[in-house]
Amino acid sequence: MSDSGQAHAARLLAGKLVRPWPIAAAALVAVVAALALVLALKGSDSRVAAANLGAKTTAAVHDAAGSAQRPGAAVGAGAATAIGGAAAQGADGATAGRRASVSEVADPEEANSFPSPASVRHRPASTPARASEQVVAAGAPSDAEVKRELAQMQAVERSAKQQQRQRLTPVEGGNSVGGNGTIPIPANVPEVVQRVIAGANAITNFPYVFGGGHGSFVDNAYDCSGSVSYALAAGGLLGAPETSGELESWGVPGPGRYISVYAAAGHTYMYVDGVLYDTAGRSGPYASRWQVSPTDNSGYVVRHWPGL
Repeated sequence: MSDSGQAHAARLLAGKLVRPWPIAAAALVAVVAALALVLALKGSDSRVAAANLGAKTTAAVHDAAGSAQRPGAAVGAGAATAIGGAAAQGADGATAGRRASVSEVADPEEANSFPSPASVRHRPASTPARASEQVVAAGAPSDAEVKRELAQMQAVERSAKQQQRQRLTPVEGGNSVGGNGTIPIPANVPEVVQRVIAGANAITNFPYVFGGGHGSFVDNAYDCSGSVSYALAAGGLLGAPETSGELESWGVPGPGRYISVYAAAGHTYMYVDGVLYDTAGRSGPYASRWQVSPTDNSGYVVRHWPGL
């Protein structure tokens, strides 16, 4: 065979030998891709498992810290909002918001609160969450709607408050509001505030018994801090009853726009949308905690919830 013929034959043979390589290379790429996918899936499963383990560990740590900080406090799934979800409601069930023991300084205003004996007979209250849901007016505006309308409602609010105070005539013997002891729930305030008012309305004429409302939110009598705690829990701003001393550190310092809690060792009360809610100064043992006139705030720490 000539040199040119041998060269031609060599080129043909080389072409036949080279052609399978592209197929082999494609197969190798597919195998590598499949292996990478398997490894990625296994890594994802590991990360998910680790994340779940971390979440469970964090939850356990928080539960332990909460139990150490507030013995006996049972915090359940909450409501509203709260504003900021900030505070777990913990008052949806009969046993929620229960405390194992109460350690409270004697109430210096007990004598002015028409105290009843611990054996007093009165229907038990519902849970704060149920009270807020039953009394809040239907069709109340959302927080977003309220914010948009606040600028236009300032003058209307001032006028409405003045008219409301004019209608609130104290019952003889004290400063309690008349009628059934409740106050109207304004439509132009945030829903959380509406729920606090609804909760306060629900127990406004319950008897005063020192320590009442601390073993559980569901009780048949409430002292000063038990009354304030119940109302705040109705708004989702408290998870378990607190004493007046504990309420000295509730929320943040200073008066609020809608809710201002005044607390000192032994006694506490609050103003909600400008109206006083206090066990001291009532007109009788079954008179309303809502009162027509403000009280002397000297010597009390004032606190509010952020944004309220």
